[in-house]
Amino acid sequence: MPKIIDHDERRREIVEVAKRLILEGGFEAATMRSIAAEAGFANGALKHYFPGKESIVAATFESVLAEMDTEGWLDRTEQPVETEAVEKLRERLNLSMPLTEYSISAGRVLLVLWDHAASNPELADTYRRFFRRWQDSTIALLRSSRGDDTSEIDYRALALEIMSITIGANVVNLMHPDGEHIQTYRSIIESYINRATGQD
Repeated sequence: MPKIIDHDERRREIVEVAKRLILEGGFEAATMRSIAAEAGFANGALKHYFPGKESIVAATFESVLAEMDTEGWLDRTEQPVETEAVEKLRERLNLSMPLTEYSISAGRVLLVLWDHAASNPELADTYRRFFRRWQDSTIALLRSSRGDDTSEIDYRALALEIMSITIGANVVNLMHPDGEHIQTYRSIIESYINRATGQD
């Protein structure tokens, strides 16, 4: 009986190899030849799963973005009640900030791919759509956390502030991948939550 090949699983394996090569040697290290060798494929066999390097890069980019939302926050439509919103916001910020070895590595790969995305309209659009969902979900959590607060608050600016801090943390970790700033990031999150939700 012929062995059944899980093509989706093979694609995921190829993407993981691409991530590792990019993390270790940068974008140029992830050639079709090197990916095939690391994944245990014969030369040319990758074309059964991806037509070329650009499609592997796109799949890798989407995979890294998905890792920034492992809990599916960005696709949730229900709003938490006020008593739960602050904790939900804290949970979301802790997931998006690079606070673990795995998330630090994912962020470093993302930064490498950003440079490529700057000259690739499709990848740039993928990131812009992700960014909008990230901002909208953060705004929704901030609104819920303040309940009946009717004061004029620029939620979009508040969301952009913490998102920019998160992106900046990933940039810092590009040169400091050992996690030495994790406790500082945790303090930044708590300070932001207290101020943004009106607990100061």
